[in-house]
Amino acid sequence: MRACLKLSYLFVIAGCLLACSSKPNDARITQDIQTRASADPIAQGSEVYVDSKKGKVTLSGKAKTQAAREQIETIAKQEPGVLDVQDDTTIEQASVIGAEPPLSPSENAVSARSVAPPPPPPPPPPPKPIVVPAGTTLTIRTNQALGSKTSQTGHVFTGTILTPISIEGEVVIPAGSEVSGIVKEAKKAGRFKGAAVLRLALHSVTISGHTYNLQADEVTQTSTGKGKRTAGLVVGGTGVGAAIGGIAGGGTGAAIGALAGAAAGTIGAGTTGKRDIDLPAEAALSFRLTHSLTLKRA
Repeated sequence: MRACLKLSYLFVIAGCLLACSSKPNDARITQDIQTRASADPIAQGSEVYVDSKKGKVTLSGKAKTQAAREQIETIAKQEPGVLDVQDDTTIEQASVIGAEPPLSPSENAVSARSVAPPPPPPPPPPPKPIVVPAGTTLTIRTNQALGSKTSQTGHVFTGTILTPISIEGEVVIPAGSEVSGIVKEAKKAGRFKGAAVLRLALHSVTISGHTYNLQADEVTQTSTGKGKRTAGLVVGGTGVGAAIGGIAGGGTGAAIGALAGAAAGTIGAGTTGKRDIDLPAEAALSFRLTHSLTLKRA
């Protein structure tokens, strides 16, 4: 009787041991599936997470390809102790059917160049400045009367361009442009001897709101000494003709006729009855540039 009881106890204990040994080991299942998937040539490279609860395995994460996903699921189902497998994995975007394969670094560089917008065109070169060459003659009309007796050395006079200046068919100094000059010397005639002198220099011209300093020959007029009642025109040091209109008491507007003698070199003023030099307002004077003049384009 005692022998039968002992045998019964042995059967109960063996059953318990068998039941305990058949209970799924979730930690071992998870570790085995992950290890086998990482070593499998088809499944490796995927980012799949394994979770096992009482033998029920859940797969999540991303499989590299569809084949890798199926292979991982097969590995999980073949694992001892697994009762069920739920596959929640997804496939990486680049591996979806119809998706383009990843580009190599060189292909990526070419693709970036093709997608990037073209660089903006370079800015146009700045316009070339206008150069009025040396030797150009500027003919002006004075705004005020000037004279060897009435003007003072250092006195500033003004005027306007009478004849426009063109370069290659383009008017670069329009008629009416304002000019300024200076009386370099004003000397009245002596009572008994000594000639009268009036020496003028052009200083600047204003074009489209920009004022430019310029360098030009001076215009000098002298009268003869005692006993002479004529006046003549001398151009400063060059012998180039310069016209002075309305000389020695001529009326306003007399400059118009004086322009005809601009190339003559000297112009006789005629008998005036006095030896001082008088230029009325609107007298025409011509100055030759000794240096080129650079102008901005509008």
